[in-house]
Amino acid sequence: MDHAGFVPRHVGITSEADLARALTRIGVDSLEALMDAAVPASIRDEPVGARAGEPPSSIPEPASEQRVLAELRDLAAQNTPMRQMIGQGFFDTVTPAVIRRNVLENPAWYTAYTPYQPEISQGRLEVLMVFQTMVADLTGLPVANASLLDESSAAAEAMLLMRRAAARAPRGGADPVVLVDTDVYPQTLAVLRGRARAAGVTLVEADLSAGLDAALADEPSPAANRPLAGVIVQQPGDSGRLTDWRPLIARAHERGALATVIADILSLTLLSPPGDQGADIAVGSTQRFGVPLFFGGPHAAYMAVTDALTRQLPGRLVGLSHDDAGAPAYRLALQTREQHIRRERATSNICTAQALLAIVAALFAVHHGPEGLRAIAGRAHAHARRLAGRLSAAGISPAHDAFFDTVRVALPDEAAADSVVGAAARGGVNIRRVDARTVSVSADETTTGDDIDVVLRAFGADAGAEPDRPRSGSGPLPPEEGDALDGIPNALRRASAYLTHPVFHEHRSETSLMRYLRRLADRDLALDRTMIPLGSCTLKLNAAAEMEAISWPGFAGIHPFAPPDQTRGWRRLTRDLERWLAEISGYDAVSLQPNSGATGEYTGLQAIRLFHLSQGHPERRVCLIPASAHGTNAASATLAGLEVAAVATAADGAIDLGDLRSKLEAHAGRVAAIMVTYPSTHGVYEPQIREVCDLVHAAGGQVYIDGANLNALIGAARPGRFGGDISHLNLHKTFCIPHGGGGPGVGPVAASAHLAPFLPGPQAPATWASSAGARPGPDPDDARAGAPVAAATFGSAGVLPISWAYIRLMGADGLARATRGAVLAANHIARSLAGDFPVLYTGAGGLVAHECILDLRPLTRESGITAEDVAKRLIDYGFHAPTLAFPVAGTLMVEPTESEDLGELDRFVAAMRAIRAEIQDVIDGRVPAGESVLRQAPHTAAVLMADRWDRPYTRAQAAFPLPGMSADKYVPPVGRIDGAWGDRHLVATLAPPSSAGRPAGEAD
Repeated sequence: MDHAGFVPRHVGITSEADLARALTRIGVDSLEALMDAAVPASIRDEPVGARAGEPPSSIPEPASEQRVLAELRDLAAQNTPMRQMIGQGFFDTVTPAVIRRNVLENPAWYTAYTPYQPEISQGRLEVLMVFQTMVADLTGLPVANASLLDESSAAAEAMLLMRRAAARAPRGGADPVVLVDTDVYPQTLAVLRGRARAAGVTLVEADLSAGLDAALADEPSPAANRPLAGVIVQQPGDSGRLTDWRPLIARAHERGALATVIADILSLTLLSPPGDQGADIAVGSTQRFGVPLFFGGPHAAYMAVTDALTRQLPGRLVGLSHDDAGAPAYRLALQTREQHIRRERATSNICTAQALLAIVAALFAVHHGPEGLRAIAGRAHAHARRLAGRLSAAGISPAHDAFFDTVRVALPDEAAADSVVGAAARGGVNIRRVDARTVSVSADETTTGDDIDVVLRAFGADAGAEPDRPRSGSGPLPPEEGDALDGIPNALRRASAYLTHPVFHEHRSETSLMRYLRRLADRDLALDRTMIPLGSCTLKLNAAAEMEAISWPGFAGIHPFAPPDQTRGWRRLTRDLERWLAEISGYDAVSLQPNSGATGEYTGLQAIRLFHLSQGHPERRVCLIPASAHGTNAASATLAGLEVAAVATAADGAIDLGDLRSKLEAHAGRVAAIMVTYPSTHGVYEPQIREVCDLVHAAGGQVYIDGANLNALIGAARPGRFGGDISHLNLHKTFCIPHGGGGPGVGPVAASAHLAPFLPGPQAPATWASSAGARPGPDPDDARAGAPVAAATFGSAGVLPISWAYIRLMGADGLARATRGAVLAANHIARSLAGDFPVLYTGAGGLVAHECILDLRPLTRESGITAEDVAKRLIDYGFHAPTLAFPVAGTLMVEPTESEDLGELDRFVAAMRAIRAEIQDVIDGRVPAGESVLRQAPHTAAVLMADRWDRPYTRAQAAFPLPGMSADKYVPPVGRIDGAWGDRHLVATLAPPSSAGRPAGEAD
């Protein structure tokens, strides 16, 4: 064991004694022998550089934590933090230290998983309910989801929602049109165009400011004579303009259409909300609520809808229900509309969203309260008002009289625009170059009077006397400032109350907020407490050294549309990561833009679709997907405009080659691709994967290898070498970005050379000025035909330093060692539990890959105890349950990862064996299933300490089923939750404290 390196810090089983014991349990002599036996020889790959003529590996030798952090500091120093007044949907903000330290940098929050097991997720579920309440209040709409990926993709989700709703009504034979206003952010328009093209939506861009009828009359296409599905507008607009959209929305409704408003969340503290204006849907970003710029992401978007659209809402939705004792409890609601159940018929392909960032945004609102948020908005508006007034006094007319925080100016010529942008940059302020002669300036929470002075001097305008400066600070605005909303027309000023729930008023002191956050965190199980053995999810170590750099100003404070000469460190880091990931996966090119695994799937399928179109084959639209695949595969294929055809599973869990041949024949000439996960979602290395690839290629299709299980391949095989044409890779699984309780995630796409031109293009403006005023030419690497899929070129760039650090710390050999460790841990558990819970599928030699499926169905038939009962009972043993009922109903899928040591693996084995004995008590008739310790799990403190105990087992058996648990026992805050009741009686916002639906945490 190398005590000086990082590998033994990351990999759990490294000591010679533990390694020997685990290998003996499996029945092999070495890790190399294990991999030789488990991985088919037909796909095994030589190390990079071993082949004749192949260049050496681009991955450096592993470095110490200190060295890696020093290199990251050097990269951060190559970026230039500025006063960011670019705007365009990204605004500087202050993350309160109490939130940054206790949430964003706290493993109790960032290592948690999506709350599918709600009994052990009540803390983060409560804050996500706070988020939903915050969004619903500010937008004036009754139902909000628990975050989306970013503002641009949220707008695309709204477009698709409106199109689905229109399709449900009788419309005749014509295809409904979606109209989008031209004063929408350009990055959002780019994403809308791509998603509309893929989904077959007719999207028409028009100036809607003069009204719907005027826009349709000016539209040269047949849009005026076609049914209307919906309209999309933005408030404030890209130009900063404020518009009263009520007449447009009313007219859209008269035509049977829906209306979406893309709304700036901070502006809604001052502006009439979308719901009050009649909108059906509101979307936007919550980034400016305390979430750093992060060079473009991750940022939590939102969507709020009317009651009528609730069951078509994409993404997660937290709802209130009750547990088996009647206590209120939170859970994910209406999951039957989601991809993991409805597959290609789901409302979206969203799996991971932006939970951690949504939590930060919600807590920002808790920290400041409604008065504090309004004060921040008022100061931003006051700075913009001062800027507009001084420019007007200097004879420079702003584009609009009605605005919130953004002032746009058209200058006489290109040289004047160059001069203004360059002068502002030399003063330390970035402003936006809109086009050759137009610039705009956006104020935010961090803007100071000095910043406005710099901008005014750049324009050659008089900064004026000191008294006209807005005051700084975060307290309430004085009356003379708070009432000065001259840039906001009276008709657009907010009159309705918001954030009235006590949670937004009770935690003004840091002591109170700190304790509230601790109470919430203590309700949850995350990696800081226990192994999370969720199959297909890879919850491995997120090392502190990997996490450390993400909040440094040199990374976190950079605007995604900052000039290239200010982002050299970011661009070097992304180039490194693209090169390393291409080598690891065996492909030729990588796009880091997809900001989730599901977005990566859509991106890869978009590239395949565009490739076939470029080859003159629009008829190739069929995507073959194994029946065992994750639901996002099918949902992503539908979003990419493809038809899904399922391929059956053989008795051994592999793809049924006979059925594959049959499907290829049935769809001859129409096959676009096959999506196959490798190793399979059944946890085995399928030996015939090369044959599958060859059959599809022979039929003219492309092979999409889902990289969700890449953690079992690195150093052993590369998808791009054994038949794959394209893959997405989950950095939040294989490459150590934490799951964050349901996001962030990053799903970069790696592609072979022939598909690389169809990866997403950049989101950077075409005519950006450098800080010297000169406009650089286009980057040749950006000549890609694929439509952007995220609001920023590098998607969730802010968490990329984590994966960069992981690869740099491990080196190529360390990454391969991690793979071997993952396979070792899974096989150790499979062999240890084989006598109690049979493993459903195995490969060569009875081995599994990095995960195994425990088949509980025979025991269920014999005892009545279900896999869900076992999952809930594991909570009493202090464990997060494995994946329940996927990919096979009635089973548990276990993935321990390489980061768990032998002691933790054996603790899990002991818990499962004890549970097996409890099941045997039911089988032997000692206790009825309905009264058993399993069916009544988990056990809360209220149950355990009740005066009356009438259960056929002891309190000790319920609470301390194994020796040694009393010292640090985890006790769930709620008992088993009634999910069906919560769906029938949907409550998706915080209930008033006096109501029966009081939030679970408010009794503390």
